[in-house]
Amino acid sequence: MTATLDRSQPAGESPAPKGPKPVIDGTRGIGVQLSVYFGVIAPLVALLVAVPFAWGWGLSWVDVGIFVVFYAISGLGITVSYHRYFTHGSFKAKQWLRVFMAIAGSIALQGPVITWVADHRRHHAFSDRDGDPHSPWAFGTSPWAIAKGFWHAHMGWLFERDQTNAERFAPDLVKDPAIKKVDDLFWLWSLVSLLLPALLGGLISWSLWGAVTAFFWAGLVRICVLHHVTWSVNSICHMIGERPFAARDKSANFWPLAIFSFGESWHNLHHADPTSARHGVKRGQIDISARLIWIFEKFGWVHDVRWPTPQRLARIATEKA
Repeated sequence: MTATLDRSQPAGESPAPKGPKPVIDGTRGIGVQLSVYFGVIAPLVALLVAVPFAWGWGLSWVDVGIFVVFYAISGLGITVSYHRYFTHGSFKAKQWLRVFMAIAGSIALQGPVITWVADHRRHHAFSDRDGDPHSPWAFGTSPWAIAKGFWHAHMGWLFERDQTNAERFAPDLVKDPAIKKVDDLFWLWSLVSLLLPALLGGLISWSLWGAVTAFFWAGLVRICVLHHVTWSVNSICHMIGERPFAARDKSANFWPLAIFSFGESWHNLHHADPTSARHGVKRGQIDISARLIWIFEKFGWVHDVRWPTPQRLARIATEKA
């Protein structure tokens, strides 16, 4: 084989190091770290005071309606957009829908799209092994280690300052101008997520109190509930449940979360076949996210959807027919 000169390297400079980029790319700045604490703790405090606040006077049907609408938009923004589309490429979408989905995921306040995708791709690369950012098995299998691991997988990992290297795990999104712009404007989508419910509540009820209660319920409480549903997939769905498919980790199906997570808790199939657009593949397994992707496909907004096939499911099943 004839050697060729690498003309991409300027003369006099040492060649760039080869091999994979590092897993970690520095640490978060203090401002970002404080925003993480606020984004996690403020909604949690709101949830803790929700019951006494609602007792007879603090919750209206307007609040419930706005809560449901924003929970659906932001929740499906995580499951269909951040997860099945941007992370795993389960389908291809028109450009306007790509941008809309990135914004919808952003209003869940689970982080900018590129950060979320990089963390999740890293999770799959090292699932339940060293390098996984949120495995519940990180500390061992003793009762204390499992309790510590549950906390770590559920939300403790969020407070660690190490940053996943987006250049390694999400280079496609880093180089995408439209998605990079949505990512840079995460602060704006966060404000929209909190203030738009309040604006709608105030306008519908035509009162300042209606704005306050909508901000509380459809803003803070909605974000907290969605946070903990998503985090439960990271924690509970790697600890307990059924495992009908062969995966390289401890991912499991946990049916009680299926509706609230829009089908994400059929987690064993997801880790056995990560690019599948449908996670709930067995009879009776409700997967709202897959149904929305199906609707998008019927409208012609998405294409090349990676639906599971009987042959593929048979190959990855733990119990062969």
